[in-house]
Amino acid sequence: MKRTGGAFKILLIVGIIFLAGCAGAVPGEQAPTGSDTGDEATGETANGTLEVHYINVGQSVSTLVIGPEGETMLVDTGHYNDDGEYVLEYLRRHDVTRIDHLVTSHNDADHIGGNAAIIEYFETEADGIGAVYDPGIAASTQTYAEYLDAVEEHDVTLYETREGDTVSFGAVDVDVLGPPEPYLESEARNENSIVLKLTHGETSFMLSGDAEDDQEEYMIDTYGAALGSTVLKAGHHGSSSSSSGPFVDAVAPQAVVMSSAYDSQYGHPTEEVLQRFADRSIPTYWTATHGNIVLVSDGNGVSVRTQRDAPTDPLAIRDAEPIEPGTSGGVVERARLGGDPVGAGSGDGTDDGGDDTGDTDGTGSDDETTSTDPAAALAVAAINADAEGDDGANLNDEYVVFENAGDEAIDLSGWTVEDEASHSYEFPQGFTLDAGATVTLRTGSGTDTDTDLYWGAGSPIWNNAGDTVTLSNADGEHVLEVSDE
Repeated sequence: MKRTGGAFKILLIVGIIFLAGCAGAVPGEQAPTGSDTGDEATGETANGTLEVHYINVGQSVSTLVIGPEGETMLVDTGHYNDDGEYVLEYLRRHDVTRIDHLVTSHNDADHIGGNAAIIEYFETEADGIGAVYDPGIAASTQTYAEYLDAVEEHDVTLYETREGDTVSFGAVDVDVLGPPEPYLESEARNENSIVLKLTHGETSFMLSGDAEDDQEEYMIDTYGAALGSTVLKAGHHGSSSSSSGPFVDAVAPQAVVMSSAYDSQYGHPTEEVLQRFADRSIPTYWTATHGNIVLVSDGNGVSVRTQRDAPTDPLAIRDAEPIEPGTSGGVVERARLGGDPVGAGSGDGTDDGGDDTGDTDGTGSDDETTSTDPAAALAVAAINADAEGDDGANLNDEYVVFENAGDEAIDLSGWTVEDEASHSYEFPQGFTLDAGATVTLRTGSGTDTDTDLYWGAGSPIWNNAGDTVTLSNADGEHVLEVSDE
């Protein structure tokens, strides 16, 4: 493998370790009964939830993955022009204290911009970096040199990662589909991106780095239908040199996520690639208009949650206003892909996207339903965690608003609301939320009405820095879970 002398010497100093490849492995292949995958050979729902966070970082990309047992993986760290600021802010806001796996898809400066800062922070102020994974092709940039300096200074394990390797991630299968051996296209960095397929139960996520036509063609020839994934992260920020028609057909995603700036100087995402998605009626989510995008899988279906409600029709995504990187605010469920509603136990629910292709017009309307369970129409309409003035002295200005967006009344008797700290409120017996109605649950005390309920707490419940609202039915089954950042 030919590399420039200086960069190759740096790689030797930090001690790159070659992972043992998994010969003959097929991504997402069903494991035999008794294997440690967290799935049942019968295809039953996997235990726990997998979260995939596509962070809004402008003309760049960064993806945080949180496994069912709390494992963390960070794939890319944003642009060099902000030195990882947006990514670090997001990680702190979500109380991430350790990165078990830091994956560099490739060493372009718009993907490793925060590598040095994130290694420095987690190694000196938090609980460290487990290992770094790198495709092994050097770059002659200051950003790349600073990244390797941080690896060496803090003695972080660095693996050169290639096709056939696997990353141990608890109950989630992580298959490395690229780069191959030998490298493609004279070691071009984009064409030799680390490509990952994450499989959790019956759901899967394709993280394709900046793979372009040559690497996509290689993967089609090598894996074929095994590329199939529930969600595709569009390659190279929505460039027309990526997400080719044959590759999208092989992956056959139910949704696509794109990460680029709203006013990208490169024209990302291009009209050509958007037309490819439109021709296949694939709902498309864009960090520039949807903000932070969080996909939550229970192994059976995927909940799609975004900061902003924006069009998902690929040809209409530019109709929405931009949302700047670093903008605060929680995510709200907009659609569901396949399976039962995430967190709804064994009960049936409404697919907010109308069908398994999701919401293609961005309106969030339901054209079809997969069941008649009225509880599926419940939503969190608003969260006000930061009361005006002194939170402790104004408890009734701290509240959560629940909405029944369906056509039938819902009996909430005995249902419970919890925060992340397991503070619990139980709806009073006989309380019914009418179709189209809302009810505000206030933290303080007062007289319950049809529109306002009171927790009766003596101190604030909801964390101003971010919290999670969990609604469970009278049988203890989770019906709704929404995070507020």
